[in-house]
Amino acid sequence: MKTKTAKLINMITDPIADYLTRVRNAIMAGHRVVEIPASKIKKEITKILFDQGYILSYKFEDNNVQGTIKIALKYSKETKASVIKKLQRVSTPGLRKYFGATELPRVLNGLGIAIVSTSKGVMTSKQARQAHVGGEVLCFVY
Repeated sequence: MKTKTAKLINMITDPIADYLTRVRNAIMAGHRVVEIPASKIKKEITKILFDQGYILSYKFEDNNVQGTIKIALKYSKETKASVIKKLQRVSTPGLRKYFGATELPRVLNGLGIAIVSTSKGVMTSKQARQAHVGGEVLCFVY
């Protein structure tokens, strides 16, 4: 039985950083699948990672109030190394980082992606540049 204080201790202040950390830890441990508590923004980030080829597949499950995201991680067949080399949080709750459409960063000279939250939804920095919208840079992936 959980008490009110136990619920407060389990509360996460930065859910996106928690998402990235869970994926990073699963990669370091060599897991094939990672399960993460769901939210709208985490679902959008997952879709972008799948579309850009960083993860094998994903599945959204609404088995409880919040739901979960199951992500199948992608590894190289030859070296058995993860396709994702680095996940880096850029904008944090304590220090938000906003960029205009022309100022959006390029990650590793275009080899990586920056995930941006814009007024038109969550997208990569390349898509945001093409749509001429700026926004909050959530993270870098390469």
